[in-house]
Amino acid sequence: MEFDLEDPLANFKEQQNYTISELFASETNHMPSPNCFNSTHCEAISLIFQVQLSCNLEPFVAYLAINYFNRFMSRQEIPQGKPWLIRLIVTSCLSLASKMNSTHLSFSNLQREGCKFDGESIQKMELVILGALDWRMRSITPFPFLHFFISLAEIKDQSLKERASEIIFNAHNEIKLLEYKPSTVAAASLIYASYELFPQQYSIMRDTITACKHIDQETLEKCVDLMQEMERNEVKGLMKDRRFLSNETSTKRQRI
Repeated sequence: MEFDLEDPLANFKEQQNYTISELFASETNHMPSPNCFNSTHCEAISLIFQVQLSCNLEPFVAYLAINYFNRFMSRQEIPQGKPWLIRLIVTSCLSLASKMNSTHLSFSNLQREGCKFDGESIQKMELVILGALDWRMRSITPFPFLHFFISLAEIKDQSLKERASEIIFNAHNEIKLLEYKPSTVAAASLIYASYELFPQQYSIMRDTITACKHIDQETLEKCVDLMQEMERNEVKGLMKDRRFLSNETSTKRQRI
């Protein structure tokens, strides 16, 4: 059975049933350190997104690859001045994520993105990554917590989960977010999404989540504020892009 981000412990522990409490108890073992990244981090994340577009990968594959990369970088010291090594790590993280999701990864597309490595080199780096992560490849992410919090609030509209997932995907390249537990990120995304989509049910969602014994309310509020800031910056960026395209179009018309 392929790995499912929304059900990370499925078919685990010899088919034994697990509880949501196990997810809360284990999530810190799957978190990277937010204080260990340098300028190469953004370049690596950008490369993963490029490969996602080039290879038409599912968002879950890119998300899982970034999770592996972040966790690996927080546990392994990487020599500076070796951009090829970062590309090899990125390629290997993408390869592992694709295998975990039973997804075909086009190595020809990877090579077009500058990841020109042979299979043996990729396999060796995969083993290094696996060792650094203690073979914990069934990553616990915010996604399994979405269903839990939604079920607590008894809100059945699928659009809430979809919008919260979109917020999480959009925020995954934000280093500041790495200091928050996956459950906190899930809770914050649902609070933000419910405020956007269902203002009348917003208080129900917020009160239900803050009443959960696994969630620290002060930390949750900080995470929500960070997501709001990120969303505002994204909107500003889109408006700036539109103004730029509009000015470009106007200039071209004047030339014609």
